[in-house]
Amino acid sequence: MKKFIFDIDGTLTPSRQQMDTGFMAYMIVFACNYDTYLVTGSNREKTIEQIGLDLYNRCKRVYNCAGNDVYEKDKLYYRNPWKLPKEAKLFLLEELRKSDFPIRTGGHIEDRPGCVNFSIIGRGCKFEQRSVYKEWDQRTNERVSIAQRFNRQFPNLHAFVGGETGVDISSKGSDKSQIIKDFNDNMEIHFFGDRMDIDGNDYPLAKEVEKMDGYTYHVKNYADTHQRLREISDLVK
Repeated sequence: MKKFIFDIDGTLTPSRQQMDTGFMAYMIVFACNYDTYLVTGSNREKTIEQIGLDLYNRCKRVYNCAGNDVYEKDKLYYRNPWKLPKEAKLFLLEELRKSDFPIRTGGHIEDRPGCVNFSIIGRGCKFEQRSVYKEWDQRTNERVSIAQRFNRQFPNLHAFVGGETGVDISSKGSDKSQIIKDFNDNMEIHFFGDRMDIDGNDYPLAKEVEKMDGYTYHVKNYADTHQRLREISDLVK
């Protein structure tokens, strides 16, 4: 039994942007024919804003907030009550103060069910500002450095780089890999994600899928995902 799991930002959509309409139409048909699951760091509202309610509801299950807020269509299936400890929040505020990146747009620590997203530039940034930070981060490796310092300071928590501007933080074991408990060895799993590098937030789930002899696809963008799905379409009919 084949199961398809997709990250969203950078995999089905441009980061933090709406899905291409042509690809959305393709994925709606795909989800009608194959068991399709989504896993994302974003909350339900933002996910629907990006991919549309039709595709959201055609998926078997959507794992929002890295699997800490789970929906089947409009019904809440599971929610993790975890909150960021005060000491960890103070650490992030100090990282924000120390960063040399000059732009601040607010919304730097965003609480989500069971996890937190931290961003130096802030969640209020515009597309042009996001591009500026993306170039900065590629030069300085700032987010990876923050995540590594955080993980050394708080061994019971886990920080991963996600999307283009953020760092996703949760309790250890509450990252995207936690969704694997809903799958078993009798299933043939195909997982698509854009951050399967060791510091990326797709990495833990990719490793679990590989342990189950599943297939992982480290994609560059949504067009790459579309192309790879078309290439393997004969295998999944």
